[in-house]
Amino acid sequence: MNLDDELDRIFAARDRENMQPTIDSLLPLYASHSQNARVLYELGGAYDTAGQEETARGFYEGALAAGLEGDLLRRCYVQYGSTLRNLGEYDKSRAVFATARGAFPESAALGAFEAITLHAAGRHDAAVAALLDLVVEFVPSPDIDRYKAAISGNAAYIRSLEKKRPELSA
Repeated sequence: MNLDDELDRIFAARDRENMQPTIDSLLPLYASHSQNARVLYELGGAYDTAGQEETARGFYEGALAAGLEGDLLRRCYVQYGSTLRNLGEYDKSRAVFATARGAFPESAALGAFEAITLHAAGRHDAAVAALLDLVVEFVPSPDIDRYKAAISGNAAYIRSLEKKRPELSA
């Protein structure tokens, strides 16, 4: 069984309510493949799901440095940005999402989690505006299509409210 198959097998058996067996299964793979981007990412995700965000953070950073690519990179950005948010590092989380959105502009999930970070950082107007932008861009609906200009205009207006409060706009 190759490494990817082994990782797939481990995650097919995981129990999100008890991640320790998954972590225990991943640690030997990490010991023998400590520079493998996917191993680092998957171990970070397991620690993250177990509520060990500080430990997860290091593995996510290692996965990014090791050259994670494609959909795993997109998923890592979502999870790493969320972990930073959970650790209260809102500016770093926003920077991760800005980088990620540039790399994966088609990802609605990145936009949604970026909005969650904005909200957590007390930037409620920016969060609502970001969600409205996602609706316009990613919700295919004749009803939305009819009102895209109005929704976009409201997003711009709501975003401008934050800019009027210098303590929030950054």
